[in-house]
Order: sequence, then C-alpha cells, then structure tokens
Amino acid sequence: MAAAAAALGAALTLAVPAGLANAASSSAPSSDSASVSSSSGSWAAGTRAYLVITAPGDTSAVRSAVTANGGTVFSHYDAIGVVVAHSTSASFAGTMRGVSGVQQVGATRTSDVPADAYNPALPSTPSQSPTTLTESNRWDMTQINADKAWAVTTGSSTVKVGVLDTGVDDRHQDLAPNFNAADSASCAYGKPDTREGAWRDIDTHGTHVAGTIAAAKNGKGVIGVAPGVKISSVRIAEPGSGLFFAENTICGFMWAGDHGFKVTNNSYYTDPWAFNCPDDLDQAAIIEGVRRAQAYAEGKGSLQIAAAGNSDYDLANKTTDDSSPNDSTPVNRTISNECIDIPTELPGVVTVSATGKGTVKSSYSNYGNGVIDIAAPGGNGADGVYSTLPGGKYGSLQGTSMASPHVAGVAALMVSANPSLTPADIRTRLGTQAADVPCPSDRRCTGTTAKNGFFGEGQTDALKAVGGTTQPPGSRFENLDDVAVADNATVESRITVSGVTGNAPATLKVGVDIKHTYRGDLVVSLVAPDGTAYLLEDFPNSDSGDNVAKTYTVDASAETANGTWKLRVQDIATRDTGTIDAWNLTF
Repeated sequence: MAAAAAALGAALTLAVPAGLANAASSSAPSSDSASVSSSSGSWAAGTRAYLVITAPGDTSAVRSAVTANGGTVFSHYDAIGVVVAHSTSASFAGTMRGVSGVQQVGATRTSDVPADAYNPALPSTPSQSPTTLTESNRWDMTQINADKAWAVTTGSSTVKVGVLDTGVDDRHQDLAPNFNAADSASCAYGKPDTREGAWRDIDTHGTHVAGTIAAAKNGKGVIGVAPGVKISSVRIAEPGSGLFFAENTICGFMWAGDHGFKVTNNSYYTDPWAFNCPDDLDQAAIIEGVRRAQAYAEGKGSLQIAAAGNSDYDLANKTTDDSSPNDSTPVNRTISNECIDIPTELPGVVTVSATGKGTVKSSYSNYGNGVIDIAAPGGNGADGVYSTLPGGKYGSLQGTSMASPHVAGVAALMVSANPSLTPADIRTRLGTQAADVPCPSDRRCTGTTAKNGFFGEGQTDALKAVGGTTQPPGSRFENLDDVAVADNATVESRITVSGVTGNAPATLKVGVDIKHTYRGDLVVSLVAPDGTAYLLEDFPNSDSGDNVAKTYTVDASAETANGTWKLRVQDIATRDTGTIDAWNLTF
C-alpha cells in the first residue's frame, strides 16, 4: 500500500494502489448475536485462515469439527453460518470438506496469518496540525450539485455511514464533529476489536474517503457531501500488508448490519484475488461467505456502495488476471465473467466508476456495460479529489476509491431526507436521479445514454437525490425530473408556482438544461398557465452542437405568476434524441 502523506494544505495526486479499489491479543468480542468471537489459541508459523461454511444458525457442531481436525476457531458468525478457522495443517481444508454439515471450505489467503492477529497492536495516533484553510466550493462537489443540495439538507445526525477501509483519523478537525466512536471498530483478521483507537488509520486512504463523505461544514478545511451525518470507521485493512482479506470484509458487513449503518463505503477489493472464480474451491467459499455477509447487512437496512477499480478494465468482458494472488506471487490466469470482483460485483452492491472534471471517464477507471451502476468524480490527470488526511492535514488523491464515497454521501443525504427508504429504494433512486452521461466516441463504451458501460445510469446528482420536484425556498421554482425527448416528438415538463403575488416579472428567468446530441433539431418554448407560448429558441437546423444549458429572459408581465408553467421541447428531425434534464423559473 502506498502511503499518501502530505504537508498541511498540500495537494497530492496519487493513483490508488492495487489493494485499494483496484482493487489498502485480545480482540474484544462483539456483543451482537451475529458475531461471536472465540478463543483462538496461540500463533504458530504456517498458520493459514479458512472460511468454513455451514447452514445459518447454530454452528457449534462445525466448530467442534474444526477443533477435532487440527484447527482453531478464530471467530464465527452463526447468523450466516460462517466460521473463520485457523490451521497449520496443509490437509485442513480437504478434511473439513468431508465433514457432515460443512457446505464449503476455502483458504482466504496464500500467505500466513500474521502473528499480530493474536495480539493486535493499536494504530498510532497522529499529532494534529491546525489549519488555516477555509471551505470553498471544490470542482467535485459542484459537479454533483452537492453545494446546492446543502440548501435542502446537509444530512441527519441520525444517519450512520460506515467507512470500511484502512481506518479513520477520528481526531481530525474536520472529522471529529461527525465521528461516531461508539460504532467504530477494527475488523482486521476477521473479528471485531473495539478497543479505543483500533479503528484508526494505518495509511491515509480511509481518512480521505471519510472526508469526502462527511467532513463537517464548520468553516475550515473541506466539506463532505453529507456534512451532517455520522461516520463510523470499521478498519478492515491489516497493518503491514494493508490488505483486505475475506474474513475482514465479512466482519465489516456483519458489524454494519448489527450497528445500524444505513450506508457503507467500500473502496477496495477483497484480497488476495482481484477476481474470485466459482470453479476454484477456495475462491467459491470466499464468494459465498462475503455474499452472505452482504445480504445480512442489507437485510438489516444497510446499502453497500463500492468502487469499480482502477485498471481501465472491462468488467463485462473478463479474460485474464495477472495481478493475483497479491499476498504472495501473482500468476497469469485465464478468467471469465463468472469470476467476480468482491464486494463490487456482489448482488445488491452499487458499483461506482470514476469521472474526471467535466464528466469524462477517468483514464484509469474500470468499466463494463451491465456492471457499472453509477459514476462520480474520482479525479483525473491534474484534477484530484481534495479531502482530509490524518493529522489534521489535507491533500488530493484520485481513483474510483474517491468516486465511491461521493455516491455514499449522496445516499446518506437521500435517506436523511426520507428515513423510510430501504436499501432497494436507495439503490433504485440513485440510478433514476443520476444525470445521464452519453458514451463518448470510444468503442469500448456500449449501451445507451440512459445506461452505459462507462457511466452506468449517469453521474450522481446530490440535488436531485434530496430535491426531486421539491421547490427551493423563495421565488425560484425547479423541476429536476427527467423527461425523454424522442425523435419528431413534442414533450412538456411542468412546474407549479404558488405563493407569488401578482403577475410574473418582465425579466422572468428561465433556466434550461437539456441533454441532446444535435440541438439543431430543437424548438424550445415556455408555456404560461393560460396557455400562451413564449418562444425561447428555435435552433438553426445546421447547429450540430450538443445540449442546451442556458438561461433565457422572458417578458411575462402579462401572465399571472401562480399556476402551472410548462417547458415545451419539440424535436423536429430524426436520428438524435435527448432528455429534459432540469429547468427552473426565477421570479
């Protein structure tokens, strides 16, 4: 794992390393029934970790079999039927696969479990540097309209977001106001460690992610997408290697479900395999164990959001993997789409690709039609994502690791505005309220403007997520619902105005945001409540430019202000289509 240290206020631009989204004793037992730790004996050279999977419920018989066959039980999660076992025996997995009641067994790593697992050292506590930086609008936040969303909500302190990562510096001046220590822990090695500070950052990655989600709106440093929600750190990266093994991820998801996290951010892949293949017995057990934990968390009301990875790889057309296993010696292997990136490609997980400044695919971002759900700013080239770093510091990083927390923050705002939303509701609304981004002239991008392999259902939009058709206060009224503009068709989008006295002004402002691949096809008009149409623009047929993003001034002083106004868009030719993305009236 590459460290990302920065002097106060300095900007770093680093690609996220392989284990991070390119995918970075005495452990206190959990009090939750889903995760109960067991005494695991002492460490010995050659100790390997295994997932032993059985039917959910009472795992006592299988745990006894683990002990009887040369293993020790490190932790167990009865609610999902997963036992984390350690053994120095090379025949342990094969023997356990023949035990009655055992469904699957798989080694989670190709290297030894570190001795630190049996007596984990606490991460260091960095000294804090005060900042003179003041908050300002950053390109990534304005690109997803987070700055506008804050006028509607900055998020609720009752909403908890879990940062499953390298840890979080909870003492950072921009994170401390929103940090939730009571629900933070380390899940390194596969069981919860709730000692004070066990959740702290062993790198810089998790602290950066946390700032993007929920850095406080306190006048200094930076502002997160959802600066009013609470963040909890669940450290799943192991010190030394910085890797995120399957048992750690399982522990993290179980913790998220049992501790009421509405959203978790997962900017990593589950090491040591970039892709886990179901025809491999070890990897099949990893898939099943993490899948069960994710399903458990979702069943408890938690939505998982994950980074797509940084290899510029088509996840919908997998062929080879030359980076795994990354805890020993990588080998070249042939793979297929049956092999999946975990947790990114698990059912129910929202998969996020990265955009640069100006909604272009980041050069490094993985992609794949039918795999990518949504896009968000991750930085590209000279434009990184600026956020918090340990020790009260700040800096820029880029990667899909930086994109995913933008979506996690938007999801947190969404559920703050509507606490009744289920994970399925949030997942659906994230897609429908994203701003469509069409494929560029790049043959690798397949699909439609509404959903494609580079951007999924579009770039996340914080304002739409919290606003919908809600009218902001004052004399500005807005409709954020998408309306499709088909060939040779006339469509209308409505805004109902109320509470405005008298007639509309002679300088009525009409803001229009239409996505269209050939605006020469368009005739755009404003229709008053009494049916009077005011032509805004009839574009020349030869105008081959994309999109309409303009504000028009209309003398509407003859019209009563209150009532239903319409934006009418006519497409008068064939081949090119588009969408009314948003429009507004300012009186």
